[in-house]
Amino acid sequence: MAESPGWEADKKALRKFMGQRSRALGKQFEDRLTASFDYYDYRGYASVEKTPEPMKILKPLDAGRFIACFTKKAQADYSGTMKGGRRVIFEAKFTAMDRLKQEVVDDNQAKYLRKHAALGARCYVVAGYASGNVYRVPWEVWDGMKAHFGRKYVTEADLTEYRVRTSWNDTLLLLG
Repeated sequence: MAESPGWEADKKALRKFMGQRSRALGKQFEDRLTASFDYYDYRGYASVEKTPEPMKILKPLDAGRFIACFTKKAQADYSGTMKGGRRVIFEAKFTAMDRLKQEVVDDNQAKYLRKHAALGARCYVVAGYASGNVYRVPWEVWDGMKAHFGRKYVTEADLTEYRVRTSWNDTLLLLG
C-alpha cells in the first residue's frame, strides 16, 4: 500500500510537536528542581545551584545580545553544599517516554560524577518522567545500571524505591 504524499509532512509535524512538548516538560522539570533547591537555601539547609552551561560567543549583536553555541558539557546540572559541609551533585534527566537510557548521562558527565563520588560527594541522577514523578537515583546505582537492573535503561517501575517525596507545597524533598 502506497503512503499518501502528505504522510511525510504529517510525520514531520508530529515529530516537531513531540519535540516541543518534551522541551516544555523538561523546562517545567528544571524549574521544579530549581524551586526545590531554592527552598533548601531559604531554610538554610543547603545551597545548591544550577551549573551554567559553558558557551562560546560567536557574534556579538546589539543591546547585550549575541549569537553563541554551547561548548562541551563536562559538569553535572546542579551542585552545592549541604549544612555540615557535605558536597552534593545532581545530574537531571527528563523523559516524556517510558524509559531513560543510561547513555543520557554522557561520558564526560559520568567521569565527573565518578570522580566526585570517589572523593565523598553525594552524587545522584534525578530522573523525571511525564507522569510528574521524580526519582533520585544514587550515582553508584545509575553507573552500575546493567548489573542492578539487568539492562541499560530504567522505567518508572524500576525506580520505585528512589521516588522523591514532596512537601505540602509540591517542593521536591531531594535532600531527605
